[in-house]
Amino acid sequence: MAKKSSVTDVLAEVVVKGMQEKKAKNIIKIDLTKINEAAADFFIICHGDSDRQVKAIADSIEDETLKAMQEKPHSREGQAENRWVLLDYLDVVVHVFQKDVRDFYEIEDIWHDGVMTNYEDLA
Repeated sequence: MAKKSSVTDVLAEVVVKGMQEKKAKNIIKIDLTKINEAAADFFIICHGDSDRQVKAIADSIEDETLKAMQEKPHSREGQAENRWVLLDYLDVVVHVFQKDVRDFYEIEDIWHDGVMTNYEDLA
């Protein structure tokens, strides 16, 4: 079990790196490992300023996870409009929003019992 957890932790950090590469904003990693009802170990959330940036962030995440860990998402949803792209790596679920959509759904508030790590926005 520790090996899976270690790999999952690394995957989560690679996802964050992919977000930072495209200047994603307000990156938050939510550790859900202590929540029995959670479907994943981590949710990682960020937003971009436009549909193009949301697409670029999602593509960067996929590029980084493939390059660093030979991992592809199990599924990818929302790429048609790029307002909310979800990348499902099973143990790590990634949400890339446009800000208004993120504000509407408030995923962070739903999973407030998780341990949250905030990442500084890169200039």
